[in-house]
Amino acid sequence: MQLNKIFKGITLALPIVTMVACSSGPSEDELAAESNRVAAAQAEADRQAEEAKVQAGNMKPMLSPEEVMQKELSALMDDQLVYFDFDRSSVSSKYYSLLDQHAAFLVKNPRQSMVIEGHCDKRGTPEYNIALGERRAKSVETYLMNAGVSASQLSVVSYGEEKPIDTSGTAAAFAENRRGVLVYQ
Repeated sequence: MQLNKIFKGITLALPIVTMVACSSGPSEDELAAESNRVAAAQAEADRQAEEAKVQAGNMKPMLSPEEVMQKELSALMDDQLVYFDFDRSSVSSKYYSLLDQHAAFLVKNPRQSMVIEGHCDKRGTPEYNIALGERRAKSVETYLMNAGVSASQLSVVSYGEEKPIDTSGTAAAFAENRRGVLVYQ
């Protein structure tokens, strides 16, 4: 009998507890609103992460002034020859832009110095070629100083015919040996 009363009590209480439990949770509208809010927050977080990736991909690392100078100097080292016509020491107009680039670098970097080497082909006496090499180097020096480079940054040396690039004795070899070389110190 006792067991019967307990069983009846449980049978009556179970539907009431179930109703109370169902009514205490969020409604379907509340669940849908919460689901939409979570989805919107996730979409915004994904968008911000993608934007940060794009910005990070477009950024270039900042270079120090020393690194910038070294980068510019290495670019200039690829083009540091000025060629001259036979028995001439005047700079041809086709080398003006090259010399302007070197001058701009030297003006921007006043602690940087340069030696201008004058070279000749093997025709002519050694004394004449030394003098011609010096005139060629001084011609380049004058152009750079007129472009604003300080005289204290420049020095001149003539090697005459002593350091040829090509020793074959052809016209092309002679033309290649008639040069001024810009050497950074």
